Amino acid sequence: MIQSLLIANRGEIAVRVARTAREMGLEPIGVYAAADADAYHVAQMDRVVCLGEGPPMETYLSIPRLLEAARQVGVHAVHPGYGFLSENADFARAVIEAGFVWIGPPPEAIDEMGDKVRARRRMREAGVPVVPGSDELAQSEEALANIAKQIGFPVLVKAAAGGGGKGMSRVDRVEELPAALAEGRRVARAAFGSDRVYLERLFERPRHVEFQVFGDRSGNVVHLFERECSVQRRHQKIVEETPCLALDAPLREAMGRAAVQAARAVGYVGAGTVEFLLDEQRRFYFLEMNTRLQVEHPITEETLGLDLVRAQIEVADGAILPEAWLSGKLYPRGHAIELRLYAEDPVAFLPRTGRLLAWEEPSGPGVRVDAGVERGSSIGLDYDALLAKLVVSAADRAAAIARARRGLAEWIVLGVETNAPLLDSVLASEEFASGNYSTDLVSHVSLPEISETPDAVWIAAALELASGGSARGSPASRAPEPWDEASGWRPGT
Repeated sequence: MIQSLLIANRGEIAVRVARTAREMGLEPIGVYAAADADAYHVAQMDRVVCLGEGPPMETYLSIPRLLEAARQVGVHAVHPGYGFLSENADFARAVIEAGFVWIGPPPEAIDEMGDKVRARRRMREAGVPVVPGSDELAQSEEALANIAKQIGFPVLVKAAAGGGGKGMSRVDRVEELPAALAEGRRVARAAFGSDRVYLERLFERPRHVEFQVFGDRSGNVVHLFERECSVQRRHQKIVEETPCLALDAPLREAMGRAAVQAARAVGYVGAGTVEFLLDEQRRFYFLEMNTRLQVEHPITEETLGLDLVRAQIEVADGAILPEAWLSGKLYPRGHAIELRLYAEDPVAFLPRTGRLLAWEEPSGPGVRVDAGVERGSSIGLDYDALLAKLVVSAADRAAAIARARRGLAEWIVLGVETNAPLLDSVLASEEFASGNYSTDLVSHVSLPEISETPDAVWIAAALELASGGSARGSPASRAPEPWDEASGWRPGT
């Protein structure tokens, strides 16, 4: 019986997992690098363990240090969140061998789907349509050049062990292939420890549609509908929505069935995502499987009324999937959109650093913010630039878009530049509003003129923070109210 949980992560996902753990009566225990001692996620835990000094490779990515932290506090289970070691089969094995419950899929499934080339082979064997491309046998320049000619240009060079767009490049002519392969191998070796690459046919205007899958230890596997993830910059998602307007009932059923086949083929347990490309002829192809919880999981939660982290923990503890899931009686309601707020230049997509002098989150009906920072947080370059996610839900898509724009407009962030102008431009574009868009949407939108923040605002925010102004929501950050009195005062008396 799980009673305590080590969250082997940081930022907004660590906070999000801790909240569900606490609701379940479990003790959330966090970890932090020494330089991260003042990070927002640290204060959201019941207990924390310092992973010591050093960069991420020596802290959040150190399997020995994480296992030692788990032993030190005597936890029952380990939740990896997403990113860092969440899709590392060696970490999963080490957690299990150390006697802790691993809240994730079997290490064998992580191994099989983590290698993109092996995953493509397994999917073909399972009868799941796969994007035309090369296999594990083709690694020489000559073999890959021949395959590129067969499937037709343009093609993508991709890292076999990778993800997130790292090591990926477009090739339009056979003469460009050697340089692209050399660069892809160099980046892949640095990012993933393996220089193996493969080729995929490049579809010019595809949609990126993924299906949330879930399995239990009794062999049950279901899908929890789709998410549209086509709004991307540099192959990284920035806006997601559900449902996907490109799917009708027959196509949704076919893609959902293929996603379940994919998960069953590797004995999948827990939460995972099967990603597909959908071409302009409405043909779909397996792209990859993410063997973890996705960043965009909240929009599925909002339309289905679920807590996927709770389900992860329950399944890891031996529970069978709920009857409503197994009987197909679960149906989404309304529309949900997620916006990822990054600390970055909204035009060049370069990360930005600084200190959050002001941070006021939007609120109201149908508005949810999953944040990993607060006012006063320092934003550096050691970690992902994601600050928070704005998740909105409404009765229909038009209302959800309006709510998302309202939420963005209310969000006050000073001290660090963000991609908020880009997000609003996407939402305001006719192409997005039509629902008929593809993965090249961001290249079509133009940013509005970004107004300069008056110097007086910066000075006031900096002075308040320097004078000891507290983070949002704390008593010191607001004027005294009657509810603060300890004199026995009650409302209505």
